[in-house]
Amino acid sequence: MTSFLASGAGSGTYLGIDIGGTKVAARMEVGNAAYEAEARWPPYAPDPERDLAVIGDLVERLGPRDRCAAVGVSSAATVDGGGRVVAWPNRPSWIGFDLVAALRCRLGTLIDGAPVRVADDGGLAALAEARACGCPDLAFLGVGTGVGGGLVLDGEPFAGGAAVELGHMVVHPGGPACSCGRDGCLQATASGPATLRRAAARRGGTVTAEDLVSAAVRGEDWAAATIAETATALAFAVVSLTEIVRPRRVHIGGGFGAAAPGLVPGVAAHVAALARTGRPVPVVAPAALGPRASLLGALLHARNAQLQEVAG
Repeated sequence: MTSFLASGAGSGTYLGIDIGGTKVAARMEVGNAAYEAEARWPPYAPDPERDLAVIGDLVERLGPRDRCAAVGVSSAATVDGGGRVVAWPNRPSWIGFDLVAALRCRLGTLIDGAPVRVADDGGLAALAEARACGCPDLAFLGVGTGVGGGLVLDGEPFAGGAAVELGHMVVHPGGPACSCGRDGCLQATASGPATLRRAAARRGGTVTAEDLVSAAVRGEDWAAATIAETATALAFAVVSLTEIVRPRRVHIGGGFGAAAPGLVPGVAAHVAALARTGRPVPVVAPAALGPRASLLGALLHARNAQLQEVAG
């Protein structure tokens, strides 16, 4: 089996698409050249075809029109093996939507005959992070609109890259309600919006992400305490994960995860304090690739798909 960490393909055109909770990004690699663009999602649309038009326009902006050898798609939505969306709380109109067929229709001859592979965004971010730092055993936590994540073990995506729902580990029994229907999930406790809600309650007024970051940089107690709570919740999840598998590294990314001052050091400190004697403590570090990890993972997924196609 081709190693996902070692995957790479020769000359050709490869397209990666990152479908996130609040934005969509695309990157096309043609030989040694790369073209990249992103756009915010419009307000909720009842018809997923309107959202797909955003993706089509974005790919048009990339410029080159050479037929792609393969396409990799990183998806915040849960997608089945046939490319059909089975769950996405952020955009419920997508449920039942055949994403692969819709992309083939929208992008036409650009991807005609090319393999189109869709995988979980957290899993592909983990893949890209693992390759970037040369670590065969890595967990990734993306903290943004929600909390996603992925695992790479022995150089391969865990469970073949299927969704690893780290954001739905329960870290606070009886805690805030989660969109999944449970209470106290990591996502409901440590996502960007969840953190801002706690900050607003502590401060006594509306708090934006910019407000929180600025206040934390200034050393204001309410901001530091709020971020520390989020760090503690993330650490609980990391420690629980390391009792089941043993990642050497845990990378924390996502828009909020990258921006919140002191978040990653706070997680690292709590993980070290909670570690059991005799258990290795993983290195906890910021995502090496920043917010582009899942997009670059989509490109790796595309290249690997093409290699598998050639290998038959």
